[in-house]
Amino acid sequence: MMLLQACVNGARDVAEHPWLSADETVVAADAARAVAAGAGEVHVHPKNAAGRDSLTADDVARWVWAVRAAAPGVPVGVTTGAWAEPDVGRRLAAIEAWTELPDHASVNWHEAGAEEVAALLVRRGVAVEAGLWDAVGLEVWKRSPLRGECLRVLIELPDEPAEVVRDHAEAMIAHVELEEPDIPILLHGEEGSAWPAFDLAVELGRDSRIGLEDTLLLPDGSTAPGNAALVRAAVGRMRVV
Repeated sequence: MMLLQACVNGARDVAEHPWLSADETVVAADAARAVAAGAGEVHVHPKNAAGRDSLTADDVARWVWAVRAAAPGVPVGVTTGAWAEPDVGRRLAAIEAWTELPDHASVNWHEAGAEEVAALLVRRGVAVEAGLWDAVGLEVWKRSPLRGECLRVLIELPDEPAEVVRDHAEAMIAHVELEEPDIPILLHGEEGSAWPAFDLAVELGRDSRIGLEDTLLLPDGSTAPGNAALVRAAVGRMRVV
């Protein structure tokens, strides 16, 4: 059965949408509505008081706890993006200090320190989503001794024209399957590629995600009132296919 993950906020500025907030309870409430609409997991970016992505123990604990309180029993994942802490040593120290552990965390394999971050997460009992954006990340992941230990691979398409989504996605999927034929693959896009990538994932029987992190727009081009509306639209497209 296809997994639908709600990616509820991302690294977007909180001013971009009313449900993109520096208040974890606001985002958690919207995440719960997305779960009620049909999402099976939540991917959230913990924020500091200024609304910027944070990996600090206090911020991660507040945000993970808030989502779990709002949507009990639903797996919660977080980012480990280098933009939140560019220094690899400080990034590792922040993750080592986490007290409220998420169920899983995404690791962008093209980023410096990805291997060390993934190894630390595995040691701490946090499952790893391997984020593959491009050929650079793919090559690093292919050489990783942790490759087969990942929970899943996230094939993340950039904002690109709909007509190139299929070729790009299928090429990435083929490369991943050459290395790990049985690993689950979650395919998603962003902005202009978000809905074409989602539809392709449904067609191919792959996991996918939708939410304000990836797009602020419903398939008809109108602004989504929140994550639940995006998830409802996604569930509707899943049923059609």
